Amino acid sequence: MLTVIRGAGDLASGIALRLWRSHIQVVMTDIERPTAIRRTVCFSQAIVHGETAVENVTARRAEDAAQALELLRGGVIPVLADPEGRCIPELRPDAVVDAILAKRNLGTRITDAPAVIGVGPGFTAGVDCHAAVETMRGHYLGRVIYDGSPIPNTGIPGLIGGFAGERVLRAPADGVFHQLLDIGAQVKMGDAAAEVAGQPMICTLDGVLRGILAEGTPVHKGMKAGDIDPRCEVKHCYCASDKALAVGGGVLEAVLTLSGALKGGADHA
Repeated sequence: MLTVIRGAGDLASGIALRLWRSHIQVVMTDIERPTAIRRTVCFSQAIVHGETAVENVTARRAEDAAQALELLRGGVIPVLADPEGRCIPELRPDAVVDAILAKRNLGTRITDAPAVIGVGPGFTAGVDCHAAVETMRGHYLGRVIYDGSPIPNTGIPGLIGGFAGERVLRAPADGVFHQLLDIGAQVKMGDAAAEVAGQPMICTLDGVLRGILAEGTPVHKGMKAGDIDPRCEVKHCYCASDKALAVGGGVLEAVLTLSGALKGGADHA
């Protein structure tokens, strides 16, 4: 069974881990210059470095669909710089998962595959996908929706360690991002984690720097550029989050449910 996941950030990577460990083949796509914050747990880094690993699962950059299939035969996850999903018609996957998390649909169609799953706000099951998965932290996180849409985006990050919006660091100006601290660094409120155009990006609370944009990334003022975890567990920086795995479990459920329904229909016919 083959699934194409559009997006290869931290949430998409948690989804990929769930599917891959359930013996579902995965091909991922992302932009040529990924802007992932939690780079240590993002398969998108295979586009940047050629190869990366998350929780002992290896991914490599593929240049086209044919190379992606070759990498799959070698037991690694292929990642293509293909934000438009041009590889999808050629790969003819059993399922397409849109985990770009743009808060709106950027082109995924219900006709892209026998099973199409939208992740987070911006999708409506039965209209542009067969199922959608809730990404809002709380009671409904990871639930599969077969009729309707996930909760609209509030713009407020979910609570972690009692903090919400305070966890997110944002670029202080337009310009090129200059990273001062690495992922995993212990920080105090007031520390400078990065600079943009000579202006410091100040840490908003004490904790561990769980994510930060890569050196040299072009940014605009207010762009999300870092993430502090107040729980102070450095090991959390190097494994998929509870949210990513919960959403991944919902996607796995949707893929299996939809493929089972298709198989049942074929058997009945």
